[in-house]
Amino acid sequence: MSTEQHTFTAEVQELLNLMVHSLYSQKDIFLRELISNSADALDRLRLESLTASDLLPDGELEIRLEVDTDARTLVVSDNGIGMSREEVIRDIGTIARSGSRKFLAALKEKQGDAGGEGRAAATADLIGQFGVGFYSTFMVADRVALITRRAGTDTGTRWESTGDGTYTLDDGDRPQAGTTVVLHLKSVDEEDGLRDYTNSVVLKEIVKKHSDFVAHPVRMLVERQDPVLDNTGTPVKGMLPKTVTADETLNSMKAIWTRPRGEVSDEEYHEFYRHISHDWQNPIATISASMEGTFNARILLFIPATAPFDLYHRERITKGVQLYVKRVHIMDDWKALLPEWLRFLKGIIDCEDLSLNVSREMLQHDRQVKAIRTFVIKKTLDAIERLKRDKPDVMRTVWREFGGVLKEGLTATDEFRDRLMDLVLCESSRGEGPTSLGDYVARMPDDQAQIYYLVGTSLDGVSHSPHLESFIRKGIEVLFFTDPVDEFWIQRDLSYKDKRLVSVSQGEIDLGKDEPGPERTTETGDGTRFDGLLRTLRAHLQDDIKDVRLSGRLTSSPACLVGDQGDISPQLEEMMRRMGQEPPKTKRILEINPEHPFIEQLRAIHASNAAAPELDTYARLLHGQAILAEGGTLPDPGAYSRLVMEVANQAVAAGAISAEPDATTDEAPGQQ
Repeated sequence: MSTEQHTFTAEVQELLNLMVHSLYSQKDIFLRELISNSADALDRLRLESLTASDLLPDGELEIRLEVDTDARTLVVSDNGIGMSREEVIRDIGTIARSGSRKFLAALKEKQGDAGGEGRAAATADLIGQFGVGFYSTFMVADRVALITRRAGTDTGTRWESTGDGTYTLDDGDRPQAGTTVVLHLKSVDEEDGLRDYTNSVVLKEIVKKHSDFVAHPVRMLVERQDPVLDNTGTPVKGMLPKTVTADETLNSMKAIWTRPRGEVSDEEYHEFYRHISHDWQNPIATISASMEGTFNARILLFIPATAPFDLYHRERITKGVQLYVKRVHIMDDWKALLPEWLRFLKGIIDCEDLSLNVSREMLQHDRQVKAIRTFVIKKTLDAIERLKRDKPDVMRTVWREFGGVLKEGLTATDEFRDRLMDLVLCESSRGEGPTSLGDYVARMPDDQAQIYYLVGTSLDGVSHSPHLESFIRKGIEVLFFTDPVDEFWIQRDLSYKDKRLVSVSQGEIDLGKDEPGPERTTETGDGTRFDGLLRTLRAHLQDDIKDVRLSGRLTSSPACLVGDQGDISPQLEEMMRRMGQEPPKTKRILEINPEHPFIEQLRAIHASNAAAPELDTYARLLHGQAILAEGGTLPDPGAYSRLVMEVANQAVAAGAISAEPDATTDEAPGQQ
């Protein structure tokens, strides 16, 4: 048959132009696409051979890479199902059957995103399906030839194009069924992402990264230096190694996640984990599961032993969970199937039913993806719950490394909140190490209706907080939360097992009518012991506090600061400032302990002279002391320091006067 000249459809011409002039820098994916196409062709041949065994070749089903450095060509071939002339025209000459218009619309939309970065991400996200992925070859080649022969036929077809809008069709000479793609490579341009694709090291790297777990061998002839051996197989000293050309299989073909859990050893899982994570430690837990039914997927996930350095960085460098479709690597750190609060996981999610041209936007709205996402979350929580039940020491390690991330889920999800609450570990006023909410509830007295907690910036700070004093005296346990994320999730008015979580530093605390303590007074009623002092302190501190009242939570400290229910905490205010945000001005309440000698002295001064100037000094001193007692930051440390020295000088002066010696007895030692 004579050579035929064909013109691409308008969509293909537009696509070719985008490919040839693509700004996408990681052009290596062209090889992923070609190997994926070959693997699919081999799978199709194996399927058809079930009813026509004569279709199988004499040798092993395989994919081969060949390079010619001088001619700058790369050849990718397989002995799979191949294509007929009609299939070449349909699948290579047009992409209409692959939804070209939608593909191009999505591509244009992404390339219209902010600047070059949006355009750079577009190509790799949307390339995938055979008719589309094949065209990625024009990112790296000036001319592409395809020679193919359909299994069960005697004639082959040759397709060739320079990406200029036309292609030629001719008879092709191929001794057996399969497909060969010949790339006439562009010049190396590292700045534009064009590497030397005739370099075996580069090819090995790409195959290892993107196609390591393709089920068929990817082979290449490579040169290696072998030592010269004597008759006993011992290297001969002084002899230079000889250059040997031999076949090398570039991929492991170990799709370990497709094998039943019982058939894979822990060491095999650990080796796979180290390969994908570059972590020298073994994982702390392995999660292997398959989802079967309407949608099919396999997962192999790992919980690392330690948190990566960039766990809390917005732009993370370390890889998370990788997406595979039919054992072909599609994306690194695939967030569509994982919430941010599981970002510490490493591993593989292999979806059988997704197409290779899947994009991130499609993933966010795909019903199948949502089902797989729920499946992954449930299996991960199952695994962590098993650790909590069977390996509490390991669970404490998981929580130490990743508890802060898991607690982010308490602000982001309603569906899994109860399960996450069951996992929470924290220190408490018992001082016996981390405890769970479940264990806390089990220890609660029958008449205790609430779970008490205190949030702070450090364990030392919260464990010495004055807010705990009445709770300690009554033997009521208080939970301590000191992770930065606690400021966010704990504010959501949560309950656990029908017990409401209550902050001991907010609102008024009522520990029972039998609680011993000072006389409780109201702000009305002349003659009450502390009403006048409360009004005076309130007047002196009105610019800084919302109210002054007697405390039901203090036993040994003179004062403390508390917030109203719903107020943001001082720690959250500080976090907002560090993030460049100005928090709303929130005044807190000063609670004073009427049993404290200092407060009783203030009451006596006030009773003697309600306008005494020192009351203003002592009010500011008391307010600053309350800030420091909870580990807070003084608004004006210099002013407070001067205030402390002023009071200290007065105390020293008063003491010096009262202790002045009598002149008649002021004799040197030994003279009396």
